[in-house]
Amino acid sequence: MHSTRFDPQEPQLFLDGGYLPPLAEAHKASINPATLAPVGRYPICAEADVARAVASAHLAQRLWKRTDTQTRAGLLHGVAQAIEQSPLRDELAQLLCREMGKPYPDAVGELSICASVFRYYAELARDDGGKVAGSNQAGSFQYMRYEPYGVSVHILPFNYPILLLCWTVAASLAAGNACIVKPAEATSLCTLQFMQHFAGLPAGLLACLPGDAQTAQLLIQHPGTHAVAFTGSVAAARAVGVACADRMKPCVLEAGGSDPMIISRHAPIEIAAAGCVNSAFLLTGQVCTSSERFFVVDEVHDAFVAEFARRTRQLRVGDGMGMAEIGPLVSRAARDKVARLVAEAVAQGATLVCGGRVPPHCEQAGWFYEPTILTGVTPQMGIMREECFGPVAAICRVADFDAALRLANDTEFGLGASVYTTDLAEAMEAAEALESGMVWVNNPLIDNDALPFSGAKMSGLGCELGRFGLDAFRRTKMVVLDHQPRMHAWWLPRPDSAFYPGATGP
Repeated sequence: MHSTRFDPQEPQLFLDGGYLPPLAEAHKASINPATLAPVGRYPICAEADVARAVASAHLAQRLWKRTDTQTRAGLLHGVAQAIEQSPLRDELAQLLCREMGKPYPDAVGELSICASVFRYYAELARDDGGKVAGSNQAGSFQYMRYEPYGVSVHILPFNYPILLLCWTVAASLAAGNACIVKPAEATSLCTLQFMQHFAGLPAGLLACLPGDAQTAQLLIQHPGTHAVAFTGSVAAARAVGVACADRMKPCVLEAGGSDPMIISRHAPIEIAAAGCVNSAFLLTGQVCTSSERFFVVDEVHDAFVAEFARRTRQLRVGDGMGMAEIGPLVSRAARDKVARLVAEAVAQGATLVCGGRVPPHCEQAGWFYEPTILTGVTPQMGIMREECFGPVAAICRVADFDAALRLANDTEFGLGASVYTTDLAEAMEAAEALESGMVWVNNPLIDNDALPFSGAKMSGLGCELGRFGLDAFRRTKMVVLDHQPRMHAWWLPRPDSAFYPGATGP
């Protein structure tokens, strides 16, 4: 029996507008990374759960794709209104803090910017239904129309589980699809609770199936799903991409990165240092577009490092429900990776300016690590080659701006890149030369519903947001319509004069 009540202590999934017990018996405990206390339980959905959700999504999508765009837009605006007026916001923010360690202000901030993408795609889908082409034959009406794929699968990360759900689900629903969400294991509970905001949509149109990597593969491999959106590591993105390619399913893959930050000799040092504290250490560095690799021009290197370190030392580390800007990393494995990369860099000659340890007051519980600055880093060090995904800024001193650009591009990643400069020529050169899907000049980490969020190189395929984010969830169809059927001279059979001179018949 369906229930409108979300209970984090009972393994549940979301289907047909309410919460249900899973058909699968396996479940896991969700653990608070700050205290290591249990938060609740979530199921590991298996084949029967996937089959049930896909069947329900198909029934709902058949009606949804025939729903006129004005009605569809109205329902999506209703979702936005439910999010904006939600009585759950504080409760959800607290659950985000407990489940993945996000500081409370960041959790509130994430929830506060979710509604706008539903409003954007509600109207964009009404505005853009296709294209009429100039006809290449008199009397022929030739145009392109968009159609939904059918059922889309959304495999989410732990760092922004609600916002990134909204980015792709809003676009897919606007395009006419049904959606099945597979939340990150670390944030299954808050994702499930957020599903209550979709109560106004037709039953079956949106489902949420918690689970593990096998659950995700079952959803991708099911013949009843037709498109995939994924955000996560490069290794996981490769596995998703291979599975999609094997079944000729379109996919959007956002695979993270190791974003460069360039500090020019023309940078305003105080502003740059303050901005870099945010872009390096927001969410404990667990942002796909966090600044990880710093290239600071020699002329301003020492002044920048001094101010950057001064501001970094002001950051407080602790439980996200307390007075702390830096919460825990999501897991012990995540903290171990950060500690390994820092230790290797120091062993290879890097200098530890600040951080580089578990805070003394956090040694007994939780996966905490102090915000860390390293100088004397070289491009060959592992911390410059891997995605750290933690609170570490690795600084490499460079001779000039050209050297910074060259080293910034010396990576397999290409998600975002940032620059601080007041020189217009440098800003324009960086925007053109940096090999990344996004470039920020003097304002890192900003996104816009109307502009594409995408990566280059190993950082992904396709994009989210903007008009292209909508196109990721719909196919094109060419239509040629002659309102007056007529004979055409080029039809078979051909006249004898059309053949090669001297040709004979069969």
